[in-house]
Amino acid sequence: MELDIIENKDGKQGNDNEAFESEGQQHICTDVEISSEGIDNASAKTGQHDKSLLEKKVEALQGYMAKHKDQIHLIIQLVLAAGFVAMVIAACVVNFHRAVGLLVISLVTIFFLVWDWMMERYGEQVWEALAPIRDLLSRNLCGIRWIIYMSVLVAAVCWLALDTAQRGTRQLVSFFGLLLFVFLTLLFSKHPFRWSWQTLVFGIGLQFIFGLFILRTTFGLGALQWLGNKAEAFMSFADTGSKFVFGESYTDHFFAFRVMPILVFLSSVISMLYHIGFMAWLICKIGFIMQVTMGTSPAESMAAAGNIFLGHTDSPLLIRPYISELTLSEIHAVMTGGFASISGTILGAYISFGVDATHLLTATVMSAPASLAIAKMFWPETSVLRSNRPVKMDKGESKNLLEAASLGASRAIALVASVLANIIAFMALLALFDAVLSWLGGMFDCPQLSFSLICSYVFMPLSFMMGVSFDDSFIVAELMGIKTFLNEFVAYQKLSELINRRKAGGPEYVNNVKQYISVHSEAIATYALCGFSNFASLGMSIGALSAMAPDRRSDISSCGLRALIAGSISCFMTACIAGNICSSARLDVLGNKVLCLIYFLIKYKYPYWIKQPLLQKVCIKFSATVY
Repeated sequence: MELDIIENKDGKQGNDNEAFESEGQQHICTDVEISSEGIDNASAKTGQHDKSLLEKKVEALQGYMAKHKDQIHLIIQLVLAAGFVAMVIAACVVNFHRAVGLLVISLVTIFFLVWDWMMERYGEQVWEALAPIRDLLSRNLCGIRWIIYMSVLVAAVCWLALDTAQRGTRQLVSFFGLLLFVFLTLLFSKHPFRWSWQTLVFGIGLQFIFGLFILRTTFGLGALQWLGNKAEAFMSFADTGSKFVFGESYTDHFFAFRVMPILVFLSSVISMLYHIGFMAWLICKIGFIMQVTMGTSPAESMAAAGNIFLGHTDSPLLIRPYISELTLSEIHAVMTGGFASISGTILGAYISFGVDATHLLTATVMSAPASLAIAKMFWPETSVLRSNRPVKMDKGESKNLLEAASLGASRAIALVASVLANIIAFMALLALFDAVLSWLGGMFDCPQLSFSLICSYVFMPLSFMMGVSFDDSFIVAELMGIKTFLNEFVAYQKLSELINRRKAGGPEYVNNVKQYISVHSEAIATYALCGFSNFASLGMSIGALSAMAPDRRSDISSCGLRALIAGSISCFMTACIAGNICSSARLDVLGNKVLCLIYFLIKYKYPYWIKQPLLQKVCIKFSATVY
């Protein structure tokens, strides 16, 4: 009877009177209801429900992809690589001459990818296998160094003799100017007898090698001219944004609406390259080369390499965790590297002025080893390095490529505002100084007295020793003074005016005042001005480094003025090397003449060898090429 009642209660059948139910029956029913509610609440809390077949299949697929993530990524990369190779081959088949640039970039990329992969897998094994050679070199390191130094000296003498015989004595002035700057650096060095021969020889040697390859070989000059043309075309894409924002007549305000948008565009692109890791990879490779050859520490080498692409306030961010551990000499080297070069974004603005892109790109790269060489001579390392571990670089704060592009453009706002404000202020100050000096000069019957005139006389000996002709040396000296005391932007703007006057074909002299300078002097001036070494940048650099390492503020401030001088000397030394190298003659033609000279010497000393048919054909070919 009770079981029937319980079944009816559970099934909710009939109209049972609760008054006739016993306490046990009510207790059992309550427990059953509570248990049911507990199960429902537990199911609701856990969110569990009967999954459909489609949901189970999707979860299984997601689990499989998570388990084999690496293999899937590899397959996707192989498919994309195969498609890219097929595209390159197809482009070469359609028009090989047009696809040469794409082919070269592809081959270089493949080489470095394979190189990095091999070094990651077998680098330690190769390093251990080379242990006997390293031990042999370390035991004879002193003798090997002197052999290298003497070889460099002999090569320099031979170069000067052959090049002087071909071009005259003009480039000798640049060579002695280089020696003068090195001597002055050593004379006023912080520790004149503690500097390293290795840093000096390899620093100047890297400059010469790169300069010779770029400026005195047909292939090197053609390659950099191609790169410069592509850079100009690349930066012209900023005009699309300028036209959309400012209208069709945006070129009426050339500097603000044509030049400044290039900074925004390049800042965005560099931020994207930094996010994907390309900038970090490239800076690490260049920094490693300078560290190995010049014997500098990893931190200062990385900062010097970063200055090729970044500004003097941005490149220290690459070594921000290590700044508090740097020695005074390393801090000095980091600041000197910033003053001796310009950033990639500013480079685009100078190219838009009409300054030769080939010389600007060459100067930017050549300044990196020059800054380290001068910095380590002007303030040699005398302390024990606190941090000699390799520098690690991250990809920045952005989470994806679009965010990186947006952050890069936003960060350029402060740069554009700073540049415009400085240009307005310094141009106004220059006009004020000229007016005051003219007023004072008028009291002594010299109303033409101006800041530019004073700079032209103060810096004239330096510009002349860099290889500038005497007639042009006063104008170039004026540009150097404006760059040092005011701003390099103002100096390059005045240089662009000189270039435009020469291209316009106007008179060279008006009222006995020279209106423009020669192409050779323009090239030397381009190298001499290519740096942030001015007093405005000094304050910015001290402020940026002090913000990164507040505990080293006093050390950073004490290194500032010497670093500014060292940065200026680095630019002038690069200009000396450019003045020594810049010529219409090509190094391959000069090499043919050297081979012909060797041929005639062998013919005089060993006439039997000349009877060999192969040697005769080679020498006749070289003679026909030269003469």
